[in-house]
Amino acid sequence: MRIAFLTAPEGVEQVELTGPWQAVVDAGDEPVLVSTNSGRIQAFNHLDKADTFPVDEIIGEVTAESFDGLVLPGGVANPDALRVDDQAVSFVRDFFDLGRPVAAICHAPWTLIEADVVTDRVLTSWPSLRTDIRNAGGTWVDERVRICDDGPNTLITSRKPDDLEAFCESLLAEFAKSSAKPA
Repeated sequence: MRIAFLTAPEGVEQVELTGPWQAVVDAGDEPVLVSTNSGRIQAFNHLDKADTFPVDEIIGEVTAESFDGLVLPGGVANPDALRVDDQAVSFVRDFFDLGRPVAAICHAPWTLIEADVVTDRVLTSWPSLRTDIRNAGGTWVDERVRICDDGPNTLITSRKPDDLEAFCESLLAEFAKSSAKPA
């Protein structure tokens, strides 16, 4: 499977990128770093700069059709930047239109809200997004991982870095189920 990891050029929470990325690699699948700019992205450990990572694909030059799933890592600045980028929002929405699985952790549901894909769905996130999710027509729950498969696709959400083990296990299982479905 080919899995897109969508990030802004700056502000992704490093562990929320590298944890799922390594899980995808360990499963024998191909993670692809997609961003709004070419070059490298700057990750953070909360508010401190961490490592940089090379961008593989650029929004606007790649489509959701070329991926089997999407991972949206958090960090406060990352989804805040993505949700004001029309091409990034459209890219996210396309996964839902295609019925492909999406996994989002921490603050990443901000991008889902902007893509208008949380209505009538149950999801979790960092607690400060609770009201935003409710205002967008979703139902917020305080759970380590929430799998919502009652829409056009499967949505896997998680609250924070402490939940990464459960998040990674769930996204791998759900992505594998999706890839096993007949086209």
